[in-house]
Amino acid sequence: MSGRGWVLFAAMSILWGIPYLMIKVAVEGVSVPVLVFVRTAVGAAVLLPLALRAGRPTWLRERWKPLLAFATIEIMIPWGLLSDAERHITSSMTGLLIAASPILAVLIGRLTGDAERLGAARWVGLGVGVVGVTVLAAPALGEGSPWAIVEVLLVALCYATAPIIAARRLSDVPSLPMTAVCLGGAALVYAPPAALTWPQTLPDGRVLAALAGLAVLCTALAFLVFFALIREVGPSRALVFTYVNPAVAVTAGVLVLGEPLTPSILVAFALILAGSVLATAPRARKTVTPVGSPECR
Repeated sequence: MSGRGWVLFAAMSILWGIPYLMIKVAVEGVSVPVLVFVRTAVGAAVLLPLALRAGRPTWLRERWKPLLAFATIEIMIPWGLLSDAERHITSSMTGLLIAASPILAVLIGRLTGDAERLGAARWVGLGVGVVGVTVLAAPALGEGSPWAIVEVLLVALCYATAPIIAARRLSDVPSLPMTAVCLGGAALVYAPPAALTWPQTLPDGRVLAALAGLAVLCTALAFLVFFALIREVGPSRALVFTYVNPAVAVTAGVLVLGEPLTPSILVAFALILAGSVLATAPRARKTVTPVGSPECR
């Protein structure tokens, strides 16, 4: 990989590893609809002018159904669930549970027509990953946060499903315009509930900084860097950074928010990472890169 490729790789590992930290801070001062609206509206405002340079999206009328499905499953549902879940559980746990998305993607692909056989290594990876999720989630279930765990696992399910839609129905749609349209649509959906729950007083600087970081850095800039990384190293190698994101999420939560780093978290991280690598490695050469990768999330 070139020097530029390594810089882009490192940037993506951080940009899509720290959203969990910023969400945790932001939900302390604003409602979930306001958080998602600000993130999607600002992200769309930044990306739409760049997308329009490529011309009018003539594909929009023909592909609106799969595009709507992708935007709903990739952004509208998971970003709301994720933000609500982080009102009850740590950002570290959230980031690690989301890391199960590649494992779920293998299962969903198998159930929805993927004819590729699962070898022994991939079955082992699936099993190891499930054990890792169990090790991580079990303590939280006993501490009174079962719905938050379910929400994050539903987010992981969404992040595993949306790329399949993108790969099968939207693979020829330009990435940047597609992302801008999805963000703009999500902003419109969240605008009414955001208006109803808009804070009566200005949130403190910490919350405003988190909102700005989510919208500008973790959404608009992250997508631009992601597309540049794909052009530099190719789609398969570009997705390798998803294995680094959980470590970034845990590190940020521990260092910035003082979240606990327990032995069960370390064990779960190792199991989920190993399971994801084993379960997805044979597919890496054939993967069609989805727009709005689930770790953006």
